Amino acid sequence: MTTPSSTTATPPTSQDVGIGRLLEEVQQAVSPPTRPHVVEFRNVSKTYNPGQANSFTAIRDVNFVVADLPNKGEFVCVLGPSGCGKSTILRLIAGLEPQHPATTGTVHVFGKPVEGPGADRGMVFQDYTSFDHRSVLGNIAFGLECQGVARNERNELARHWIEQVGLDVAKDSEKYPHELSGGMRQRVAIARTLILQPRIILMDEPFGALDPQTRMNMQDLLIRLWRAVEATVFFVTHSIEEAVFLGDRVYIMSTGPGRVEKELEVEPADRPALEMARVPRFQETVYYIRDLIAQLEAQANKHAK
Repeated sequence: MTTPSSTTATPPTSQDVGIGRLLEEVQQAVSPPTRPHVVEFRNVSKTYNPGQANSFTAIRDVNFVVADLPNKGEFVCVLGPSGCGKSTILRLIAGLEPQHPATTGTVHVFGKPVEGPGADRGMVFQDYTSFDHRSVLGNIAFGLECQGVARNERNELARHWIEQVGLDVAKDSEKYPHELSGGMRQRVAIARTLILQPRIILMDEPFGALDPQTRMNMQDLLIRLWRAVEATVFFVTHSIEEAVFLGDRVYIMSTGPGRVEKELEVEPADRPALEMARVPRFQETVYYIRDLIAQLEAQANKHAK
């Protein structure tokens, strides 16, 4: 289980729930850190079309901090109902318009304000964002090509990452996206991100469209790759089981305008996703979060009346 950083507020009490530990308060920065935080949100709100008839506030007063732990990148999952602003948070970290910049508050990455996209952050989307006219090899090598890496070097690295994500170099390198299954296309998207060695990997429901068995296989693959690259992952999902399996910590958001209501620290999975789902303590955590989200939604509906 993750140890709270000395640079963040340590909640006075917590509650053990299965393989998780629910913190009394969402951790926030309270003093200058010895190492710049990976990500820090301070009073962040995002309103689209402010001052207009179609004005819409996606998130309001979001506060959290993810510390930079020595020799470890955390896996942070973000859970919440549709429309609570999960993707807005991800894209604010990425520096992508129109979510960026925040309407109010500050978003910092490694101690610096986010001013736009950067090579230290890579993003994997739910929809398969491959270039249709490029082969698997060409898609994975694309970022290195943009950086001016020589053809032989980038293709060698691309072949390495084809293997790392479980594809066959001989059979799959020259295939085009339309020849691949959904799971294979997401493997390509992950490889295209990891080949650039970002410090932060942002994943917006990347497995949402996959069948259950393929989804679990991709979860196992992602855990293996993440442990190897030691990057910090922010992973948006609607699946509580997925969040509990993947996450070192889980942020639970309220209904929109969204804010981070609860933070849960989770023990690392010690077996594949399919086996982990059968563990009683795992299920205890899943059921607790499900009830907690239902409670938050009921409270929001009550206040809306």
